[in-house]
Amino acid sequence: MTQTERDSIHSSVSGKWTPQSWRTRPALQMPAFPDAALLEKTLAELHELPPLVTSWEVLSLKQQLAEAQEGKRFVLQGGDCAENFADCESSIISNRLKVLLQMSLVLVYGLKLPVVRVGRFAGQYAKPRSSATETRDGVTLPSYRGDVVNGPEFSADARVPDPMRMIAAHSRSAMTMNFVRALIDGGFADLRHPEYWNLRWVDYSARASEYQQMVSSIGAAVRFMEALSGSALHNLNRIDFYTSHEALLLPYEAAVTRQVPRQPGWFNLGTHYPWIGMRTAAIDGAHVEYLRGVRNPIALKVGPSIKPDELLRLMDVLNPEDEPGRLAFIHRMGAAHIAETLPPLLDAVRRDGRRVLWLCDAMHGNTESTQNGFKTRRFSNILGELEQAFDLHAAAGTRLGGVHLELTGEDVTECTGGARDLTDVDLERAYRSTVDPRLNYEQSLEIAMAIVRKRNQS
Repeated sequence: MTQTERDSIHSSVSGKWTPQSWRTRPALQMPAFPDAALLEKTLAELHELPPLVTSWEVLSLKQQLAEAQEGKRFVLQGGDCAENFADCESSIISNRLKVLLQMSLVLVYGLKLPVVRVGRFAGQYAKPRSSATETRDGVTLPSYRGDVVNGPEFSADARVPDPMRMIAAHSRSAMTMNFVRALIDGGFADLRHPEYWNLRWVDYSARASEYQQMVSSIGAAVRFMEALSGSALHNLNRIDFYTSHEALLLPYEAAVTRQVPRQPGWFNLGTHYPWIGMRTAAIDGAHVEYLRGVRNPIALKVGPSIKPDELLRLMDVLNPEDEPGRLAFIHRMGAAHIAETLPPLLDAVRRDGRRVLWLCDAMHGNTESTQNGFKTRRFSNILGELEQAFDLHAAAGTRLGGVHLELTGEDVTECTGGARDLTDVDLERAYRSTVDPRLNYEQSLEIAMAIVRKRNQS
């Protein structure tokens, strides 16, 4: 791409930005709220609510992501496909945090690198859909777009988009983040006691003994260092933890976008780390327009249909100053397609020379439906895409800096395979997701250990 072409693209999209300038662009995946007056009243109320995160937390995350771009950290981004209001309760939240802490413990120990922990929760209430409507038994209703928009129940009343749900989503996000912060401040993440993070079915995992040996080694190392220094090591009970969600429902995102004292620009203060989904990544679209103007680090989902030139144009718009830690590409190609579709993108970005963080989403490209009507993902395909990703980055001279996973701390049966070799029949036992299938605890821990083995081989 020539500099003239880049300048032309930049001038066409770099007009005056405001939190509302996205409204001048085509906005895909937006629900049709029937009551315009109620929508505006709700957005005005939302705009006055306290922020969920702070600007200094956002900037701290950006610095850590810049270090991940340089290979000095590894990013673990994981959580629910779509949160729902009913799951805003203590045991589910603490289990989500536990599984991410356990995975990060495996990664820190195995990779000998600090891990950037990013939860895909406390705001992941909106979901894109392939169709605007859903039909069952001859009845057609609007699709369920996440609890921030409408209800999952298949009834006319539940499926009407309700703007007041945005207030409820903000409230539950605040409660979730408050509880996570309280757990961390209270020593929930204390490296002196990683055994406290165990979930009750850990002993069923094929990797349980490997994990327990790792926990014992870490505990022994901490005790040795404390004995050597004659005092307790500081900050072992504290971690940095950040939240993320897809910035899909733009009226909500714009309403939580603020200016803050002593900092230039605008921050999305509803999450630390918003991303753009594959369905809404058009360079002239509303979602790209909105995300280009916030100071948060941002990410872009990259699918098999995107072309190298298109990816470079998106870099021009989303990170024109080549700011460290600003932009990540989350590739989600599928195990069957990654070897063909990823290398041209890696090559184009490497030759371009600008900074980007590469993450692998090995979930979304591997979704399939079973004969008994369940949407699932096979563990072997998830693992296969991850392993190929490491190899392809090594071959291209680029670096895979982290992973993006849909997972839960609950004992669900939504993805087949893994430690207990779940089959299609097992899906009926504990399938709880309202949208996409997630890795359960055992499968998540297996993935973390597989990442360590593969990255150390690369």
